[in-house]
Amino acid sequence: MSGSYDDRDGKIWMNGKLIEWRDANVHILTHAMHYASSVFEGERAYNGKIFKSVLHSQRLLKSAKMVDFEIPYSVDEIEKAKYDALRANKLEDAYVRAVAWRGAGEDMGVASLRNPVNLAVATWSWGNYYGDAKMKGAKLDVAKWQRPDPKTAPFEAKAAGLYMIATMSKHTAEANGCSDAMMMDYRGYVAEATGANIFFVKDGEVHTPTPDAFLNGLTRQTVIEMLTKMGVKVHERHILPGELEDFSQCWLTGSAAEITPVGQIGNYNFEVGELTQAVSKNYEQLVRE
Repeated sequence: MSGSYDDRDGKIWMNGKLIEWRDANVHILTHAMHYASSVFEGERAYNGKIFKSVLHSQRLLKSAKMVDFEIPYSVDEIEKAKYDALRANKLEDAYVRAVAWRGAGEDMGVASLRNPVNLAVATWSWGNYYGDAKMKGAKLDVAKWQRPDPKTAPFEAKAAGLYMIATMSKHTAEANGCSDAMMMDYRGYVAEATGANIFFVKDGEVHTPTPDAFLNGLTRQTVIEMLTKMGVKVHERHILPGELEDFSQCWLTGSAAEITPVGQIGNYNFEVGELTQAVSKNYEQLVRE
């Protein structure tokens, strides 16, 4: 599947029905378009099975509650919708995007309690999120935007509005010849990339930022469990940017990113070392079990 995302063949599950891809539209006065009342999940299917699917569906419902709306579907119904969309598009290895939002209704201001909540699921073939960087190591810029104080936004929600600064940061990074950008949190600690969590290696041990101001990704959690089983010590802690010179390896994790090694962040360079390669290999095996 290729071309513009609004002009493709296929089916999208939307509010209980599979409809033609090009017909999956919303009204211009959809509340989410104006006030970011939207949450979503990014998932991958391998050999027809969506990795951590139920956990993603549970998090979708949780995210909606955090931004003050209720999705009118259960976890089981969301699960069925995702697999119906996969089968309708005849896909086994695919990206799965479930999104819920407040639509157009009686309210057209900040408040939107009377507006209906919608749910859609789209699936498509999607290769490496960072292209050939998955083999060579991604080059990261350092973003000027910071992940916000938890008192200003529900950082544990996978909410559309929280990605505005991520989009701007990635655009700047790409303009500077980079694949992505590393973001700090509101205190100046290393946080994450624009859409992926980050890990570092020092003396055979792994260090990763404490997720107290950004989303604790499901892939991140999976990798920590995997490292523990491998006998590798993992330090979840606050990391200062100046510490990057002490790390020998670095990688990103996410449903879209999977395990992507990092070769450079700003002026700091990293090797695509044995541990990075082992984590990537073990993850590839795990998702296809």
